[in-house]
Amino acid sequence: MSNTEAQAFRSEAENTAKSIQNLTTNFTQYKHMTFLSEPIETSGQMVFETPDKLLWKYTKPYSHSIIFKDHKVFINNEGNKSSIDVGNNKTFEQINQLIVGSVSGNLFNDESFSISYLKNSDYNIAVLNPKSNDIIKYISRLELYFDKITAAIVEVKLYEPSEDFTHIVFKNKETNVRLDQNTFTNK
Repeated sequence: MSNTEAQAFRSEAENTAKSIQNLTTNFTQYKHMTFLSEPIETSGQMVFETPDKLLWKYTKPYSHSIIFKDHKVFINNEGNKSSIDVGNNKTFEQINQLIVGSVSGNLFNDESFSISYLKNSDYNIAVLNPKSNDIIKYISRLELYFDKITAAIVEVKLYEPSEDFTHIVFKNKETNVRLDQNTFTNK
């Protein structure tokens, strides 16, 4: 993108992100690993509520959920529940902010990344490269794909240092809907 196109896109995407109080969407996740010929496919539902509550719930082929809220991570792995306090772990907190920011599309003012902007016939794309060695250990680059009309995020690709990557496609997205009060509990 030209500088003018990138600035216009950023402004649109930031305005879209600011308008979102909550978001629910189905997702399909494809885990591409260099030693496998086909990606591993999982699917489920994601729910986000500002400023930093996130439910990532896998429903197929297994049941597993991860909740980020109040500087804690709550995990329910097919009924086995646990929690982790990440409030004092700066790296994990940065990764949490990265996940929440990538879902909401609100990462453009984060000085932790160098960002380049691309476009193709279908999407506007932001490519984020982490500057922090603590994050680079886990994530070498993040690609965010935005709908050209709505400026809403529709796909995410998260690359690991090994070049294995996770490709997440969001479908049936709804924003600013009434959420069940129990959504962010480890049930």
